[in-house]
Amino acid sequence: MHVETFGDGPDLVLLHGWAMHGGIFEPLARRLRERFRLHVVDLPGHGFSRDDDSLLDPPSCAQHLLAQLPRAIWIGWSFGGLVALHAALASPATVRGLVTIAASPRFVAAPDWPHGVPLEVFAQFDAGLRRDYRATIERFLALEAIGSDDAQAELRELKSHVFERGEPAVAALERGLNVLETADLRVRLRDLAVPNLWIAGRRDRLVPATAMHWGANQNPLGRYLEISSGHAPFVSHPALVADAISAFAGSFAA
Repeated sequence: MHVETFGDGPDLVLLHGWAMHGGIFEPLARRLRERFRLHVVDLPGHGFSRDDDSLLDPPSCAQHLLAQLPRAIWIGWSFGGLVALHAALASPATVRGLVTIAASPRFVAAPDWPHGVPLEVFAQFDAGLRRDYRATIERFLALEAIGSDDAQAELRELKSHVFERGEPAVAALERGLNVLETADLRVRLRDLAVPNLWIAGRRDRLVPATAMHWGANQNPLGRYLEISSGHAPFVSHPALVADAISAFAGSFAA
């Protein structure tokens, strides 16, 4: 996996969402690099890791990254939040803190889980990948931007980044959707042994803020922040997210 390291200070790992790459964090990274050393990851099949044919599997990705990165706070957006969660559960000695941004322990709704999206939504994206994966990605980005104070501007921002490191591998996109459809880490959240911050978008259409609030309440180390945004609060409110991460990092021992 491609990892870009820059900045100076305590270590932060940044993990992107489905169909994106580490470059999407540019507005946030610009504000954090003066205070932290950042390790910005491109997950297998995405961005500069497009030719990495490793399985896009959160536990496997977490283990590979734990082996090569220093002790750090891990920050995961959406799909990347699943990777960060697995890393924190597997190695609390290496992951000294966890920040999830619009990332749910379970993305799909169920009779005992009203805080997800219907399975049919992912089924439609899965079918769309086989017809026209670029159009499917653009529909997904439009759903991510809904709820932003300026949805059109945010959608333009997301579109400007999505293919700037090349096109993602279709096999990785298919695998990523399957992970989002089946992942369920709810029962494991009580085992989190590191400080954890859950940053939610109040008008997020993919990960309801209620899912994030529920996650933050599953262990005594959890904290919750809600931002008036859609699915990508670090795009619409980068300064606010950067300040929240900085405050979180400074609130416990290194």
